[in-house]
Amino acid sequence: MKYPYYLALITSLAALTGCDQVQNNDSSADNSATASTVAETPAAAGVVIATVNGQPITSSELDVYSGQRKPPNNTPEANSEEVIMKELVSLELMRQESISKGLDKQPMVIATIDQQERTALAGAAIQDFLANSPITDDDAKKIYDEQMGKATSEFNARHILVKEQDEAVAIIDLLDKGGDFSELAKEKSTGPSGASGGELGWFNESQMVKPFSEAAAQLEKGQYTKTPVQTQFGWHVIILDDSRASTPVPYDDVKDRIKMLLANQNMQQHVEELRNAANIEIK
Repeated sequence: MKYPYYLALITSLAALTGCDQVQNNDSSADNSATASTVAETPAAAGVVIATVNGQPITSSELDVYSGQRKPPNNTPEANSEEVIMKELVSLELMRQESISKGLDKQPMVIATIDQQERTALAGAAIQDFLANSPITDDDAKKIYDEQMGKATSEFNARHILVKEQDEAVAIIDLLDKGGDFSELAKEKSTGPSGASGGELGWFNESQMVKPFSEAAAQLEKGQYTKTPVQTQFGWHVIILDDSRASTPVPYDDVKDRIKMLLANQNMQQHVEELRNAANIEIK
């Protein structure tokens, strides 16, 4: 099965805990001055649960922040509604100060806000696509039956790897004369397993390059290859020590993972379709 890349949207906000007290809107002239110089932003949907210099904070914004924040620890105190609300008010106060100082006009700040908006809207589009393109149980079961649900064989083998075909032929001749496979592997193999007598342990067909696994599958227990096996790594002499049937993983154990992989494949294909249809100029 192809394992495509995962499309992940990760947003993090630093918790601000330096404000010890949320000031009342009427408590000072400074607050009134701040309120008059800070541009208001449109309120998000939801019930207004607080105002900061006249700027509302809604329940929806609290829910979003609660889901994004990374508290310093997982104690009940650090995750209490009072602490979270205090952090959100602190962020709003700093946002207002940034605007009052004109920091929102700085190019890097504008670029950061643009990127955060791009990420949020892209995330919404991804969620919309996944919600409207669900992977069914039948889709997952089909992939399982085709690629994971079939019984396969596993092999326990040793090998001797050399650079030239003639070297491999000479090793086979020594084996035919009674040579010990493990000792020859320690003496002549250029592979990392040579020091352990060529031991590879148990493996299935998908874990080895095709010429190697096909050669191993044709051997009987205790038999070695009578002709050298070529791969991109060199020339191999292989001996099969044992084999066994491999029981497939139960469908219910991998169903959710298959669905996730298929969903990401569909998402990747959708992005490629958008890319192909778009007018993209990279300068």
